[in-house]
Amino acid sequence: MLRERIITAVVLVAALVLAVLAASPVPFAALTLLIIGAAGWEWSRLCGLGAATSVAAGLALAVALAVVGPLGYGLAFPASVWIAVTVLWIVGGAIALRAGPAGFLHLHRPLRFAIGWLLLFAAGCAFVAARDRGIAFLASVCVLVWVADIFAYFGGRALGQRKLAPTISPGKSWEGAWSGLAAVLVLAAVVTLALPEPTHLFGLLQARGGWAGLVAACAALVALAVVGDLCESLAKRAAGAKDSSRLLPGHGGVLDRIDALLPVFPAALAIVMIV
Repeated sequence: MLRERIITAVVLVAALVLAVLAASPVPFAALTLLIIGAAGWEWSRLCGLGAATSVAAGLALAVALAVVGPLGYGLAFPASVWIAVTVLWIVGGAIALRAGPAGFLHLHRPLRFAIGWLLLFAAGCAFVAARDRGIAFLASVCVLVWVADIFAYFGGRALGQRKLAPTISPGKSWEGAWSGLAAVLVLAAVVTLALPEPTHLFGLLQARGGWAGLVAACAALVALAVVGDLCESLAKRAAGAKDSSRLLPGHGGVLDRIDALLPVFPAALAIVMIV
């Protein structure tokens, strides 16, 4: 199992680095299509769609993203679109998490599928839009989510007492969430002071909103990362699945790896475009 995890992680990191560093935006766009298409297939399965329908839904999602992305029309979305997506995450996430696994199952299946499909499509567009803003911006958004997740895990193991969402993800705690936020704030301060150029997310936030704005924005983005993680856990628990799929040996499915990124990228774009 450990060997599988390491090999898979190395392959994934190598593919991501090569795609991000490529002079042309096409490799990253192609990787995004693959990731979002696979996530669409997994989401369809979690919603209880049949095998053939799930494959078709994943392919349709990838095609739709290709049409509006740099491989197609290359559409650029205004801030209002990213704001709307963020509001949908906040409102929809709050309703879903409050309902819990049982309430999620009572939600009309086509509606469940459509909302998830739309949010995955928006996330794919946001990934590409973030890459268009530069490697520094793309990397800083990813690092924010990854640091929050890593330190939430270790902080929760060391300090966790109060469960964050016991019926959805029993392993998560409020102490872990606060640990993740604290780590992100330290990271943001260090990166901003060491690299004052406003090309990465933290520099942009500090330059436009000051240190208070940077702290508030980081807190909001970390909270959204938690929402994304919990919403995917909710869907898996409702479907009786441990992982979203077994596409990534030792790591589960694609959704298991990108769930926290899905709401953060649109929100990060909305913040830097309106501040």
